[in-house]
Amino acid sequence: MTFPGDIPEAQATRRMIRVDHAGEYGAARIYAGQLAVLGNSAKAPLLRHMRDQEQAHLKTFNGLIADRRVRPTALLPLWHIAGFALGAITAAMGERAAMACTVAVEETIDAHYTDQLDRLPASETALRETLDSFRAEEREHRDIALDNQAEQAPGYRLLTAAIRTGCRVAIRLSERL
Repeated sequence: MTFPGDIPEAQATRRMIRVDHAGEYGAARIYAGQLAVLGNSAKAPLLRHMRDQEQAHLKTFNGLIADRRVRPTALLPLWHIAGFALGAITAAMGERAAMACTVAVEETIDAHYTDQLDRLPASETALRETLDSFRAEEREHRDIALDNQAEQAPGYRLLTAAIRTGCRVAIRLSERL
């Protein structure tokens, strides 16, 4: 059932692809920032593992953007800088803060993908499978971060709340712009 103000399914799906592309781009930039600071630390192999998965997600969305002729968000230059800065700043605060950043980002993306899966048309089987697979990897990243003392980061609650809020704003902006 559609309601006044609802957007057509095809347009909604394009928005999903646009925002997911932006999100995976931002996530790859966050890990790049973290690795710029922590690249020689004991956590570097974990960060590289998560970065590599995010880069694979980004590659998939790059293909979807091209194949479906979806316009990427106009905010990619901002996410390029903001993602790297968020990663580098939290890493400079320490390994636990970097892991807290991962928890906040990945929990937000998990909820975002879950919402998208609830709204995605049944005809979008391949996209549904992609989102479900990526959501599982995002949950894995959250669990890795929790297993690596994210919750012991100084100011954990405040830090993760601020990052979650920033992620939600970035999602809303990237869907539309």
